[in-house]
Amino acid sequence: MSPSDVRPVRRALISVADKTEVVEFAAALSARGVDLVATGSTAATLHRAGVAVTDVAAASGFPEILEGRVKTLHPAVHAAVLADRDNPAHRQQLEQHGIEPFDLVVANLYRFEEVTADPDIGEAEAIEHIDIGGPALLRAAAKNHFHVGVVVSSDQHATVLAHLDAHGGLDAALRRDLARRAFTATAAYDVAIHQWLHRGEALPETRFDYRWRARSLRYGENPHQGAAFYTDPRHAWGLSAATQHHGAELSYNNLVDADAAWRLVGDFAEPAVAIIKHSNPAGCAVAATVAEAYAKALAGDPTSAFGGVVAANRPIDEATATQISEVFTEVVIAPGFHTGALSQLTAKKNLRVVELAHAHPPQPQRAVRSVAGGVLVQDADTAIEHPQEWQAPTTAQPDAAVRAELGFAWTVCKHTKSNAIVLTRDRAVVGVGAGQMSRVDSVRLAIDKSDGRADGSVLASDAFFPFRDGPDVALAAGVTAIVQPGGSVRDEEVVAACDEHGVPMLCTGRRHFAH
Repeated sequence: MSPSDVRPVRRALISVADKTEVVEFAAALSARGVDLVATGSTAATLHRAGVAVTDVAAASGFPEILEGRVKTLHPAVHAAVLADRDNPAHRQQLEQHGIEPFDLVVANLYRFEEVTADPDIGEAEAIEHIDIGGPALLRAAAKNHFHVGVVVSSDQHATVLAHLDAHGGLDAALRRDLARRAFTATAAYDVAIHQWLHRGEALPETRFDYRWRARSLRYGENPHQGAAFYTDPRHAWGLSAATQHHGAELSYNNLVDADAAWRLVGDFAEPAVAIIKHSNPAGCAVAATVAEAYAKALAGDPTSAFGGVVAANRPIDEATATQISEVFTEVVIAPGFHTGALSQLTAKKNLRVVELAHAHPPQPQRAVRSVAGGVLVQDADTAIEHPQEWQAPTTAQPDAAVRAELGFAWTVCKHTKSNAIVLTRDRAVVGVGAGQMSRVDSVRLAIDKSDGRADGSVLASDAFFPFRDGPDVALAAGVTAIVQPGGSVRDEEVVAACDEHGVPMLCTGRRHFAH
């Protein structure tokens, strides 16, 4: 850093809605010889605390008007912030109009998001909490960061004071970083207003993301890909609100699989466990206890469970932890852990142990994914299923127990990559065919993975059968009931295949592609 990079701070303008630590910061600036100017309520707060300050109305020669809507929107204020000190014409105009420049602007914004979080707030009241002067000041100071420092948050106070003490001013690198933070704050503020004005619109004409980097990741799907985890700090939920008790940081792939596992178990009211590998269920089961559910889920595909992600929708107890400890597992995620279970799991050096705030995840409204040149946005697949309402076009009709089993299989199938076929028995997965290019190949794969357990199982297909070849293969392997959306031009052939074997089939009228 060269001395020419440093700009002294002789005069500061303070205008804050959130007055956290503002008295302490203003007093510290004043003690370092900085002249302070402040707006209405901020000036009053500093006066009461005994900090020497000039009201901005006295500095600008124009009073605050319109019940506070106009305080700093005045040429004398903004010229003092925006003037290019290296431009002789700017310096001449400041002198001509008797304007003394500001070297530091301290401002934050009306609490629009906090106020509008109340669903009952009226539009007129909400509008009064849209800040105008604050964003204008922040943007002006940030634009002129070659000459002016800008503070938007109390967590920057210590850094600014330390620089004043060490360097007698603010260096170029710090001023640029402060400007970046200021523009980030005003951009986020505008996004919040935009989202509020578009509330209730499923797919608005324009979309802005509000995401902050929660942490950098070691790499993405592969070691040569950089990656980071971005979250919305206003609405922490799911993995952004998780507590990790043990193990290395979650990787990109860990986070993807943990999310898939948690969403799957969250769809069940009963104790449920899912074992996820590469976003697909290697096993899933519901039972009277988590320990029983885990044992049944592991039996679904014990080979693929190696290195998988385990999720439960109930706290993990000691009996479940003992079973998990016997299998190499990357991540265990649950809404809690019994003390003894946590001790067992944290004894495993490489096991990531993650606690979530909810047993059942809040349902997201939108699903977003990137494509070349843009993003695709769709309503999240949160449809509520009612197996008792599904139609059976076959001669054989399923009883209540079979409907319940088909409902379980259908739920797991919803969380399996297309083309998806899921075989279950006794509310546990016994075979999965996922991500195949033809549906009949998914059927064959699920039967192969079942290791002989297809006989007596039920089958769920995430979309209709375009031909009867898939049901023919499944029925020959001993599948006893089928659930699928229906809607193929060859539905009659599929129904005929089931009738030939005396097997019931349910049609949901809804598909669950997961690409």
